[in-house]
Amino acid sequence: MKKFLLLSVAALMATFSSQAQTDIPLDKEAMYFGIDDLPNAIKWLPAPPEPNSTQFAYDLTQYMWGKGERQNEERAQQAIDNGVVDMTDMVIQFSKPFGMEISKEKTPCIFNVLNRGVLTIRLCATKPKTSYSRIRPFVRYNEPTLIPEDEETLRENGSYPSGHSIRGWATALLLCEINPDAQDELLALGYQWGQSRVIAGFHWQSDVDAGRLLASAGFARLHTNPQFLADMAAAFAEYATLEEKLSK
Repeated sequence: MKKFLLLSVAALMATFSSQAQTDIPLDKEAMYFGIDDLPNAIKWLPAPPEPNSTQFAYDLTQYMWGKGERQNEERAQQAIDNGVVDMTDMVIQFSKPFGMEISKEKTPCIFNVLNRGVLTIRLCATKPKTSYSRIRPFVRYNEPTLIPEDEETLRENGSYPSGHSIRGWATALLLCEINPDAQDELLALGYQWGQSRVIAGFHWQSDVDAGRLLASAGFARLHTNPQFLADMAAAFAEYATLEEKLSK
């Protein structure tokens, strides 16, 4: 299997080597697609639940569940830790389930495709967030969150869908493709990343659920982009080389 993987990687690298990059700035040039090229959630994803609906009752139940989870110091700290948005900070937490340290310096190709891919997928939230402008739970109930320093910035930002959940699930999906042997651990963290937003008080459960769907849709769209395929090929090759070194 590893021999087949290495041969496949070599073939992809030969095809896309002129396109692969390892140091992409955090700006629009880093995106694989623009907003209008990505799946438009307003056209296919249901609107957020209306207050007093049965669906909102579930959101409210989950909000109360999240407040209860804050009593667990370890889980509450994880919710705080999962509040980061910069890929440099995110990979610190994803390195353990991935099985090796991920960083811009030590795994530049893996970091590059993660950074570019997640930045692109996160764009899927732009249209629904703006269109629905859903009120966040901590604003609706005028209650504190686990990360008070983020409250002012996010107070006027639409709640649906959850951007953090998109980032966490997208990161997990991308890393699963690079190292499928670690898929269960990676998906577990990607799932917890979204639930952390309910626990922290920034999102309703339906925001988080929608975020995961958007991340999956954006992830699928990435695979039609030649530059993404080139960057992913470079990440495959880098991972195979590092894994071989670690196994010796």
